[in-house]
Amino acid sequence: MTRRGLAAKAAGAALAAVLLAACAGAGAPADRTGGKAPEPARGGAGGLPPVVDHVPTRDRVVFLTYDDGAERDPGFPALVRDRRLPVTLFLTDTVAGPAYGHFARLRAVGASLQNHTLDHPALRGLPHLGQRAEICGQQRKLNARFGVRPRLFRPPYGRYDTATLRAAADCGITAVVLWRAAPDPSGALAFTHGEPRLRPGDIIAVDPDRPKGTALTGRTEKVLEEIERRGLRVGRLEDYL
Repeated sequence: MTRRGLAAKAAGAALAAVLLAACAGAGAPADRTGGKAPEPARGGAGGLPPVVDHVPTRDRVVFLTYDDGAERDPGFPALVRDRRLPVTLFLTDTVAGPAYGHFARLRAVGASLQNHTLDHPALRGLPHLGQRAEICGQQRKLNARFGVRPRLFRPPYGRYDTATLRAAADCGITAVVLWRAAPDPSGALAFTHGEPRLRPGDIIAVDPDRPKGTALTGRTEKVLEEIERRGLRVGRLEDYL
């Protein structure tokens, strides 16, 4: 293979790693690649919620998000508290439910709890009523357990279709949140599209479900180093959407 071919192959592998980073999740299908990340919409249409991976803003902020709830690093609530990090957690009931006490502690120190479905299915292609049951069902679970009714939703694997957006709207969701950046296995940030560096308004997905290697606290600290190196800070996503 030529040098150019090897370089192209390596670049493709790096992009594939990014697209997987935000959504491992217990009980997920074995094939989690799903191809290219869906292109986020610029805004909602026809009453449907917008799909975003970046928030237009002049503020020098980026947003830290986490999915599923499988990894319960005991040091993570202290990091959120001590650094006053307004992180956003997209929770799946069948994954996070057995340890909702852990997420209550995170909420008490400033984390926001949002919707990531009841059972973590790949939604795209499912009937509208099935998608609605997954999204609305988790709305009810989080309301019953924490007294919150999320406005933000992240589809498992970043996969959605028009039925997903309609179901999300039915359930009171006002924005569907993807991500533009995520740490690769080395901890360095990689990007799904666009300029390969952090920009104000970027949404970062920190993979929470790696059973081996650096714990969630350490992975978050490495992302924070890059955020600070760029002269940025962590904002509260709900304040911008």
